[in-house]
Amino acid sequence: MKLLKTVSTLLVAFAAASAAQAAEIAVTLGAGSTGLGLHLTTPLTPQLNARVGLNHANYSSTGNTPDVNYDFKLKLATVDALLDYHPFASAFRISAGLIHNGNRIELNARPNANGSYTINGRTYSPAAVGQMEGDVEFRKLAPYLGIGLGNAVQAAGWGFGMDLGVAFQGSPRTRLASTGCAALAAVCTTLANDVAAENAKLAEEVKDLKLYPVLRVGVSYRF
Repeated sequence: MKLLKTVSTLLVAFAAASAAQAAEIAVTLGAGSTGLGLHLTTPLTPQLNARVGLNHANYSSTGNTPDVNYDFKLKLATVDALLDYHPFASAFRISAGLIHNGNRIELNARPNANGSYTINGRTYSPAAVGQMEGDVEFRKLAPYLGIGLGNAVQAAGWGFGMDLGVAFQGSPRTRLASTGCAALAAVCTTLANDVAAENAKLAEEVKDLKLYPVLRVGVSYRF
């Protein structure tokens, strides 16, 4: 619901800006590190454009901390609200704005080759661990700063655009838990403490994601 409210607010503001500029609108379809994207651009002044966009993608892969192997899904979902400044009315642009950030990573621990789990230096059976899963989330409102090429509303027809920048999405928040422990109470208690220690290791592994690189290219059309 928050995402829908954000999108609606941005589209209303964008529509108002477009109306003030005789409905000059360009549509850009792109792809890159933020997934597949759809952006709308309208001019505010001869050198300044407003741009809003939606980006989405899902990726599956594997990874690990020093002890535990994981299957993970990277779910990308962002809404951009950007201003593009074109010095000297050129194709080069400096972009800044805010991103509504729904990016997250879902994790599922995998057993070792021998079928056991090693968590915080201790070995556990699959029955003791049960299901060990978690996620990594980020700040919902992320400032963005970048540069790019292309001015989608400069001329009618087709164009090309590129973005290179950084989203400041803050320190990742990790959550890791084990459910369904089928062992003695003392073993389950030790497991819970070791999972908490593993969560700290996971946080260390993903700490650099507080700066998310944005690289994308796209094709635009101005009506």
